[in-house]
Amino acid sequence: MSNVSYYTAEGLKKLRDEIDQLKSVERPKASQAIADARDKGDLSENAEYDAAKEAQGLLELRIAKMEEILANARLIDESQLDTSKVLVLSTVRIKNQTNGMEIKYKLVAESEADLKAGKISVTSPIGKGLLGKSVGEIAEISVPNGTLKFEVLEITRD
Repeated sequence: MSNVSYYTAEGLKKLRDEIDQLKSVERPKASQAIADARDKGDLSENAEYDAAKEAQGLLELRIAKMEEILANARLIDESQLDTSKVLVLSTVRIKNQTNGMEIKYKLVAESEADLKAGKISVTSPIGKGLLGKSVGEIAEISVPNGTLKFEVLEITRD
């Protein structure tokens, strides 16, 4: 079963760049490590050769997984997003009902989440709790240490 993931143009480019890096830089390094280990003699007792082969196998697995993600990736047209409710790629300004603190987040795909940049995953507890909410609604979000209540103040697509 395929898992479709949605990406911004920036996130899709980052994914493609990482796959290119693995294929054009890391794959040749792994092949060279195997060749270097093979040159050291008897392969039956060569731990360095075994380790290089293992590393190459893990690299190929990682490349295959990333290519599968890319094959199932869909580009989101941010200009077509509805700002009447919180959706993927919405930028939402919320107010914590407990302490009155206001926070601004952009809801993104899990692979693009970066809390320092104000981007949270739609699969995170807060992201899930905000999805579908409109301005003025209160999102009650269960977190490990209780329930948080956030009021949606503004929804934009910047």
